Amino acid sequence: MADCSKKGDAEPDDLADTTLLGSVKYIDTLPPSTALRHGTLHTEEDFARIRAAIAGNQEPWLSGFKMLEKNPNIANKTYSPSPVAKLIRGGNSREEPLPDNYTSAYKDVAAAYQSALYWRIKGDTVYAETAVKILNAWASICKQLSGGPDINLAAGFYGYEFAVAGELMRDYIHWKPEDFKAYQQWMVAVFYPVNHSFLKDHNGSCIYHYWANWDLGNISSIMAIGILCDNRGLYNEAVNYFQHGAGNGNIRNAINYFHKTDEGELGQLQESGRDQGHATLVMAYLGTLCEMAWNQGDDFYGFNDNAVLKASEYVAKYNVAMKPVPFHEYPYKDCDTTIVQTEIASDSRGTVRPMWSVIYNHYVKRKGMNAPYTLLGMNTTAPEGGGGDYGPNSGGYDQLGYGTLMFSR
Repeated sequence: MADCSKKGDAEPDDLADTTLLGSVKYIDTLPPSTALRHGTLHTEEDFARIRAAIAGNQEPWLSGFKMLEKNPNIANKTYSPSPVAKLIRGGNSREEPLPDNYTSAYKDVAAAYQSALYWRIKGDTVYAETAVKILNAWASICKQLSGGPDINLAAGFYGYEFAVAGELMRDYIHWKPEDFKAYQQWMVAVFYPVNHSFLKDHNGSCIYHYWANWDLGNISSIMAIGILCDNRGLYNEAVNYFQHGAGNGNIRNAINYFHKTDEGELGQLQESGRDQGHATLVMAYLGTLCEMAWNQGDDFYGFNDNAVLKASEYVAKYNVAMKPVPFHEYPYKDCDTTIVQTEIASDSRGTVRPMWSVIYNHYVKRKGMNAPYTLLGMNTTAPEGGGGDYGPNSGGYDQLGYGTLMFSR
């Protein structure tokens, strides 16, 4: 495996430096031998805080925990996974004639994550055994990802979620060491190559063809797999692409314009002129990446003068407060065609995702900053649920959720 902490001539982070505003202080990566901290989105310090809050019947943690308890995956106490040998998204296509079967992946990994949370909080090993059963089943049966271009979405979103679930269970004493090692190897062998290949060449397409959420999902997967596998090289690869990559997942491309307003700066997203379902997805993954990096000591929340906060305020003002926001003309360069977007998209306006708590609690509770529209978003969706609470389709499982429980401070 390549030393991903170093730039290679073919790597996309060599192709362009697309800093949009002023001077940016980049995050330095550490040598591959430097140990990573345990935890992707959640650390043991987080769980200690949450356990104490629930024991004291404190809000909003208590309401957040009740959302977890009432999810059918937890309430029913049993779950049977449905792993597949070939995970297909983008089936019935030239690349893959067989039909899609990815529903089982997003439902199973949501159940694994939810069961892992319940075990970490309440100590009930029934749920630990359920989580391990799901993870072991997938690692032993699933050998391949396949499909048209959409398989890169599966590799990103489900790769990230499987890695987070695995990391939560790494300290469970009854997960056999050989099974945990096999799980790590599965993530590196099945998901990571698709993540890496996509970010490197974008299916042979021009660099700006794919929207920001495609890149962000794959960056998240590489970062989470790196943490799960104690592989600083993979973690560095994700950090480098997030700040130097040539695609739209570069944080400076994903948040591509800053508007000065009477309320402060607002950050326009690369997908703001496309539709709000995807714009909110971008916002969700920006929060995910920032929190995982924060737990490793890297501050992408503060990157480029708190750009993620400015983007969150922009998205929440338009989608939650339902107020108008400014829009800067955006030329979407789809290879040989340029589509000039002149106004913010109203399609899917008001999309609800469990994504506001992680952003709000960092900027306001950790840093003492103001985030009025993000607060409105958090209050409107509180207590945040997770997979299964936002519809039966894949979009309802694109985030792991439970931010009220896990991120409140």
